[in-house]
Parts: sequence; structure tokens; C-alpha cells
Amino acid sequence: MSSGAGKVVCVTGASGYIASWLVKLLLHSGYTVKASVRDPHDPKKTEHLRALDGAQERLQLFKANLLEEGSFDSIVEGCDGVFHTASPFYHDVTDPQAELLDPAVRGTVNVLASCAKFPSIKRIVLTSSIAAVAYNGKPRTPDVVVDETWFSEPNFLTESKLWYALSKTLAEDAAWKFAKEKGLDLVTINPAMVIGPLLQPTLNTSAAAILRLLDGATNFPNATFGWVNVKDVANAHIQAFEIPSANGRYCLVDKVAHYSEIVNILHELYPDLQLPKKCADDKLYVPTYQASKEKAKSLGIDFIPFKVSLKETVESLKEKGFVTV
Repeated sequence: MSSGAGKVVCVTGASGYIASWLVKLLLHSGYTVKASVRDPHDPKKTEHLRALDGAQERLQLFKANLLEEGSFDSIVEGCDGVFHTASPFYHDVTDPQAELLDPAVRGTVNVLASCAKFPSIKRIVLTSSIAAVAYNGKPRTPDVVVDETWFSEPNFLTESKLWYALSKTLAEDAAWKFAKEKGLDLVTINPAMVIGPLLQPTLNTSAAAILRLLDGATNFPNATFGWVNVKDVANAHIQAFEIPSANGRYCLVDKVAHYSEIVNILHELYPDLQLPKKCADDKLYVPTYQASKEKAKSLGIDFIPFKVSLKETVESLKEKGFVTV
């Protein structure tokens, strides 16, 4: 019998990139999933979820608003666990407070406040980000290892205008404070840039970063990020819920790579693609750093190699019609 048989869990923001994979794997494991979406009647948000194996029998969709207190009460009621993945992720913001910070922070506290009302909920797994870990103003160089003991510094993020990272940092911080106050069992998953196959029909931010390189861009960004496969991220959420000893935060990074290396790998995989040949600026390349995998391995995560993840991303972008090569 599958590990989730007879268990009921909630997934917030279920139409998102990571959340869609999480729903797929939970259904596959036999869980009943109560999924929240902003608009259950929008086929772009729900059709790919309704089409998953087991969805007809064990997937229930609910409308919920992150900013509305109590709007998650009826959804988390009767659940054994809650996966809170809902949080906006985009870079071009005009009003960071309204577009990113409020939904991330107030939304997280609202979901946790709903969870606190129901003792049946054994554990809450929060989708945080490496953005809440790695930005503390300390230099990141090839000999530096970023791990779960690092915390991003809100003042540094505000000065640097890194609004998305700030939203994730403040949301995770608020979550830990609230969980401690209410005695909730909370675990956070802190993935780097997430790539791999898309289940949803719309383009998500991290896949868009790869698409830009394939789409006739003349240059690549002078930037270095950690990267991880969406299937590993979804799996880590489930392990963090199922393994009793799981606790604290889990950084998920398969590889830290500069865009120049990504272009080289893509060139190797797809020699015929027109890829950008030069960097966006002529400064020194932003250095890579190391990210600890120790804690992630304790969840049984055996990372899908970066090259495989890149290939899966490109193939998925082709299949969804985002790339016409």
C-alpha cells in the first residue's frame, strides 16, 4: 500500500510549477489532496491538475485568497499535513509591498493561523527558497559553502532592491516565529532555481530564464545561481512530511552554475541551436560557490544531474510550444 493511502493533505497555490508536481506525486502515493487555487474556474490553473492520475478520485479543488484571514480554515480542516507553496514569484514589480511582500508574509501567517486551529495537522511543510538563505552580504566564492545555518539579511535585501528574496526571507522568518509561538511542527524547503519539465500550460519564472537563452537572446546574464530539478523539490516536500525526524530547513541545490556554463551545456546538447555568445557585461563573471547537500541527502534526495534537468526543461518548453526549434 502506498504511504499516503487514507491520508488527507492540503496543497496551497496548487496550480504553480512546484505545487503541480507535488500534487502529482502525492496523488501517485495514494494521498487525498485538498488543493487551493485562486480561481478554480480558470482552466489554465486547473485543467492540468484535473488530468493527473488519481485526480478524479482524490483531488479536491478549493478557492482561497492568501490575504483573507480564515479563508484556509475549511480547506485545512481534517488534514494530516499542509504544504504551503503559494507565494508570488516574479522579478518585474512596480509595487513590491502589494505584489510580493504582503501575499508572501501575510499569506503565510494566514495559512499557519488556519493550521493552528486543527490539532489533526501533524506537520506543515513550507516552500521557502534559497533566496531566504544565501543573501546576507557575505561574499560567495568557490570555496564558500552555503548551508542551512545561513539566513538572508532583510536590510541587505532592501538596500539591494531584491524584492523577491526579501518576500521569501520575511515570510520564512514570520513562519518560524508563528510556529514557535503556537507550537506547530514546521519544516521549510529552500530550493534554488527550479527547472525541469512543466506540468502547467503557463510559463513560470525559472523556466523563463532558460527560455530566454533559446529565444534569440544576443547575450547571457552575468549571474550565478543554484539550480535543482522540480521533481527533486516535490519529492523533498513529501519526504519532509513523511520522515518523523525531519526538522528545520532543507536547502535544495544540485549545482551552482554561471549562465556561461549553462550556455556551454546547451550548446553541447543542442549544437544547432542559436545561443547567445557573449555576456551581458564585460565585468568578471559572478563567481560560483558551493551549496551543502548533506541535509537534503538525509531526506533521501539523490539529485537529478543538472545536465539532465536542462535537457528536460528544453524538451518540455518545446513540447509546450514555447520554443520553435
